[in-house]
Amino acid sequence: MKTLLKTLLLGFMVGVLAITFATRTADGQEIEPPQSSVGTYAEAVFAGGCFWCVEADFEKLPGVIEAISGYTGGHTNNPSYKQVVRGGTGHYEAAKIIYDPNQLSYPELLEFFWTHVDPTDAGGQFCDRGQSYETAIFANPAQIEIAQRSKKTLQNSGRLKDNVVTPILTAGPFYKAETYHQNYYKKNPLRYKYYRNGCKRDKRIKQVWGG
Repeated sequence: MKTLLKTLLLGFMVGVLAITFATRTADGQEIEPPQSSVGTYAEAVFAGGCFWCVEADFEKLPGVIEAISGYTGGHTNNPSYKQVVRGGTGHYEAAKIIYDPNQLSYPELLEFFWTHVDPTDAGGQFCDRGQSYETAIFANPAQIEIAQRSKKTLQNSGRLKDNVVTPILTAGPFYKAETYHQNYYKKNPLRYKYYRNGCKRDKRIKQVWGG
């Protein structure tokens, strides 16, 4: 009996170690935890100009577990920041939002996104110009209709003076940005504040949305 118990215990410990190591990719990067204490986490991807700001805004929203800066929407595999900013990759600066759907719904995320960008600007966002800084919503099959309906509702609401130009695109591969970009607003608060104020992001948002 003791031998059997030892064997079962050893098997259990091996299983635990296997799960622990399975939370990292081949290059050692940690994978986002797939479950919370009450259920499965969900993901949403938004492009709203500089991903430092998108990440900072969403991580202040209750129910958001984490926001990850990255690149998506283009045709270049594993792009670098320099490649994306230079152009030609088709990628947007974007943020993957990991959230708890028991605390926060996808429509609520959409409303938060709309009101923290200028969805009427087709040339970029604020002081950042060019395709990689344009707004976009990257939706999976279960999200596309919800996102399209949200955009149509906003367009017809009269809340904005100009047309909503933010496209609803099918979600594809998301490439995590370089480590120094992650949580930039936390690691470099003074530089981040200087950039955000200098770019007049909040001032423009108030002009677009009022108050």
